[in-house]
Amino acid sequence: MLAHAFFFYFFSIIAIFSALMVIVSRNTIHSVFFLILDFISVGCLFIMIGAEFLGMILLIVYVGAVAVLFLFVVMMLNVAAQKQSWFVGQKSTHIPSGLIVSILIFCELLVVIGGWKYKKNVVTSSDLLIDEQISNTHQIGSVMYTDYILYFQISGIILLLSMIGAILLTYRKRDGVKKQSYINQISREPSSSIEIKDVEFDKGVKVDD
Repeated sequence: MLAHAFFFYFFSIIAIFSALMVIVSRNTIHSVFFLILDFISVGCLFIMIGAEFLGMILLIVYVGAVAVLFLFVVMMLNVAAQKQSWFVGQKSTHIPSGLIVSILIFCELLVVIGGWKYKKNVVTSSDLLIDEQISNTHQIGSVMYTDYILYFQISGIILLLSMIGAILLTYRKRDGVKKQSYINQISREPSSSIEIKDVEFDKGVKVDD
């Protein structure tokens, strides 16, 4: 138990410290690295409490895909080379909108925590019927795809819309770029792509003809 408590507090301190450094770091690349460290620490905490499926999903999906994608995007956009001019005195419209969204998320968390704490029929962990023959993955899948299948589908649609919106916001039409139309290529016919010329004997053909 002593070793379990030691590793619990060790990963907890690292998770809290890295979460704070994600916000405090002025370098965007350093923030992404601290975010990866935070994901790893939280994944280790999930594995320690017995939720190995959530821990491995957090390590594989978020650390192996999402955080690496963030790092690649940050390095390609060269965000770290931009000047940190938000708090230097220049006016920016990002700070008020960010504060509004932060306040809304904080109010939602208060509602969730208050509703969970003061709800009369809250089910405690001692009242749960746990079948040792069924794994955590099977239990999570049965709950997600039976009781909350509608919310799961709605969240997928929201993520799809956000992806389409990000593509539309970052799309820039450039002039002078050669484009390839595969529809015109596959719809070509011999009459429109091949020209047969009757070449006279002992005479050449001009290329410009």
